Amino acid sequence: MTNPAPAAPTVRTVSVPSADLQEALADASPAVDVVLWDFTAPPEGVDPATLDAAVLPYTGRAHLDGALDTAPNLRLVQTQSTGYDGVADLVGADVAIATAAGVHAAATAELAVGLALASLRGIDDAVRQQADGRWRSARYPGLADRRVLLVGVGGIGEEIRRRLATFEADVTRVGSTARDDALGHVHGSDELVQLAPHHDVVIVITPLTDATRGLIGREVLAALPGGALVVNVARGAVVDTDALTREVTAGRLRAALDVVDPEPLPADHPLWRAPGVIITPHVGGNTEAFPPRILALLRRQIERLGNGEEPGNLVRRGPWA
Repeated sequence: MTNPAPAAPTVRTVSVPSADLQEALADASPAVDVVLWDFTAPPEGVDPATLDAAVLPYTGRAHLDGALDTAPNLRLVQTQSTGYDGVADLVGADVAIATAAGVHAAATAELAVGLALASLRGIDDAVRQQADGRWRSARYPGLADRRVLLVGVGGIGEEIRRRLATFEADVTRVGSTARDDALGHVHGSDELVQLAPHHDVVIVITPLTDATRGLIGREVLAALPGGALVVNVARGAVVDTDALTREVTAGRLRAALDVVDPEPLPADHPLWRAPGVIITPHVGGNTEAFPPRILALLRRQIERLGNGEEPGNLVRRGPWA
């Protein structure tokens, strides 16, 4: 006789961090109450102990330390970001974690390619010259025919690959382990030092984990050919900041960074003023496409929870294990 499958966790109260989201999601499911909890004050109108799920703010987690401890019966936390580094530290091991995977893919991919184009076509240099009223024509590498090492083959990585193909770049994909898929071969991250000398551009879009912290380190950077470009739209700590700073301040490499470590960089950090460096303030997924896409995702999640179904995008299963 087989044991019956465990009953699906019951989720009847979900908190969201803004009044706009609360209003927009109030009718997502008749079985789920959507309440406001912005983490600066207790949840509005409910005992935190009654909360089953909480949607975290889009950016900034420092003020969340200890806040979720006041909701001891949480079954699920939902991020509004694709990355979830640090979230597991906020809740117990029995709480499920779901991400906003897919919501930011198009926006982050367009920034990754945009940063590469800006550097490879000298747009950053032109902007600096414009401020001085200088007209200086020069030949830059461009993106067509560049050999691009794409580190990260998840949803955003695939969107970057598709856009790079449009620009006629030659893409080599790198994942956590070597394997083959419908698009061809994926190299393992243990091959990065061997692959680096044969590529002009590295685009980093792998999640930050214990295994990827410092993945693009001194050896990988030193193995890149002179003039190579490092683009990071993942998490700052995937790239060794000190090693990258040495390479770019020496004039050997260029960099285009949407994320840095630490974040933000101190005002006197040499990367701010290093020639050949573009820095954007962690805006990869933050376009006007974000609000409707995150709203649609959260609505789907609440509908599923109200129907007793497993939520999507689980990266830690908790009670849905």
